[in-house]
Amino acid sequence: MEMLEEKRENWGTRGGFVLAAVGSAVGLGNLWGFPYKLYSYGGGAFLVPYIAAMFCVGIPMLILEFSLGHFTQRAAPDAFAQTHKRHEFIGWWGILLGFVIITYYPVILAYCISFMGYSFQSIIHGTPLPWAGLGAAGVENAKNFFFDTYLTKGQPWGPFQMNIVIPLIITWILLYLCICKGVNMVGKIVWLTVPLPWLILAILTVRGLTLPGSMKGLVYYLDPDWSQLARPTTWRFAFGQVFFSLSLAFGVMLTYASFLHRKSDINNNAAIIGLADFATSFVAGLAIFSTLGAMAFATSQTGSEVGVDKVVAGGPGLAFVAFPYALAQLPGAAWWSILFFFTLITLGIDSGFSITESVLAGVVDKTGWPRWLVLPLMSLVGLAMGLIYVTRSGLGWLDTIDGFINGTWGIAFLGLLECAVLGWLYNIETLRTHANERSDWHLGRWWSYSIRIFIPVVLGTLWMWSMFDDFTAAEGFLRNPNTGDWNVYNCVGAGVVGIVPVISILMSLIKNPARGKNTEAAADSLNPVSCGGKSAGAFALIMALISTAMVIILISVENIPDRFGQYLLWQSLALALGALVVSTVVVERHSAHPNRPSPFARWAGIIATLDISAFLAITLIRLTSKAGASKQEKIVADTLGAVPYIILSVVLLLIILGLSWCFYRAMTANTTQAPIQHELNDGI
Repeated sequence: MEMLEEKRENWGTRGGFVLAAVGSAVGLGNLWGFPYKLYSYGGGAFLVPYIAAMFCVGIPMLILEFSLGHFTQRAAPDAFAQTHKRHEFIGWWGILLGFVIITYYPVILAYCISFMGYSFQSIIHGTPLPWAGLGAAGVENAKNFFFDTYLTKGQPWGPFQMNIVIPLIITWILLYLCICKGVNMVGKIVWLTVPLPWLILAILTVRGLTLPGSMKGLVYYLDPDWSQLARPTTWRFAFGQVFFSLSLAFGVMLTYASFLHRKSDINNNAAIIGLADFATSFVAGLAIFSTLGAMAFATSQTGSEVGVDKVVAGGPGLAFVAFPYALAQLPGAAWWSILFFFTLITLGIDSGFSITESVLAGVVDKTGWPRWLVLPLMSLVGLAMGLIYVTRSGLGWLDTIDGFINGTWGIAFLGLLECAVLGWLYNIETLRTHANERSDWHLGRWWSYSIRIFIPVVLGTLWMWSMFDDFTAAEGFLRNPNTGDWNVYNCVGAGVVGIVPVISILMSLIKNPARGKNTEAAADSLNPVSCGGKSAGAFALIMALISTAMVIILISVENIPDRFGQYLLWQSLALALGALVVSTVVVERHSAHPNRPSPFARWAGIIATLDISAFLAITLIRLTSKAGASKQEKIVADTLGAVPYIILSVVLLLIILGLSWCFYRAMTANTTQAPIQHELNDGI
């Protein structure tokens, strides 16, 4: 089947698309999510897996989603259905996870609207900001105002807080107005909402660095505590943050790319967006941790030494304590506060309407219903479901649901599934060729192997390691083994991520009246007789299944002798590697039509990558348990050593050289090559 060439709304300019995609990637996840997750999970050590995830997983997967969305010109569910009708549920899985995000994401925007309102009141009445104060008193004021005055703690099912409900309604009205006119309107809005936050962030960074005591915060930020790399939570939330920040796996970037002009660049745009997102997170870290260092310094002036990681209670509220404190130290603080929270609102609106647009496009593509009907209905449902986060226990619910959705249980696992399906059950070379024909620079075969093997192994290892860590925690995962009390927050969070794939499958079973018959016919036209490499594929599948059986024995049988356990572990790895090599050869040799690779080989490749992930996860569990990876108090120095300067230099070089190279290739690229048409439905 040829690429869809029907008339479809588009961005109009490359700059509009890039800024819109950057606006989706660069959002509250950078100024809110990244700092609090780094603060809570490993400090400077968090940077190591975060950088690895961004460049080894994030950008390659961004290219993958851009390629599929641009190739099919469909939102996520229909795009996956174009590869094969049985894959549609993957798109719905991502869409539904995105919908869960937009039930709580506007609540953070409501916080920003409230704080901007307080700043306006301060100017009108000529009074200091309500959280203002000097020294240790300023630190306590900032903390107490957010956690005790603005929010009130309560039981999991506490009453609504009307001071947040009204800003939440305003937020949904803003989201509706931003996308009700389609992506052309979005492409115009982002010319204001994307550059302004960078300017304000630069001002806050300079201010934070000039506060007394800021150096201690920078040391905490840039000097890794290497022992924290032995904790699966550090890696889990680093990878989850990359997926959340880049809007991966829940259909946003795939949907945005579906509105691109047919000759638009893919690879270079993805690299620019990834680098811009990484740069924003890193600079936001400089701003917030220099401020935290100043807060710790101010508190220590009273005679009680407080560590950088103790000056503020961790969690989603971190940015609403540290940044207000820094703003209160500026001359004309109320004016700066208005500008800052307006900046946060513009950042959040960009990401919020990108997620909303992906859900909207998925429903419209599936049902054929008009946007003017679906959007208000979806907004009302999102608002109603978001009310749980504006109860007295709302911050606890927000923290828990965000952890499930943006961790290895949610979008990171879905990313693993995307790569496995598109890498093995679909001809990934089709997407690589499509991207290269339109891009300023070309992908090599390394990208196909990365999608097919490397990323699934990495994400699979992380998922299994995290599962073990959750279910073996001393305090219990769903229920405390000592007291017998249920963890209501975790039970609900697990229930949410568990019900989403079930609903996704049900959604995919609903007949799509908007989809043409030709697509379904093409998806069903695969003839098993024409498959090549059946014998080799069957042999690879047998090896992979034997490897899986060995892993199951290792996990389920207690008191296995160490020597026999080591033998099983290494034998499972050897069989998995053998199965992976054989299946890869079969897939590479028989990818061209009409000799499609045997389904045995494709499934053998998927199972083998999971077996390798299991080997790595078991090895990491054993190593970390022997090392005793318990979190210990870190002694933070007052000056930067050699390692922080090296990290700072490397990161700045990556950002500056990477963006310079991307813009250079954009200016010098030869885009005169004619596109080639490809068949779409070549998966199994």
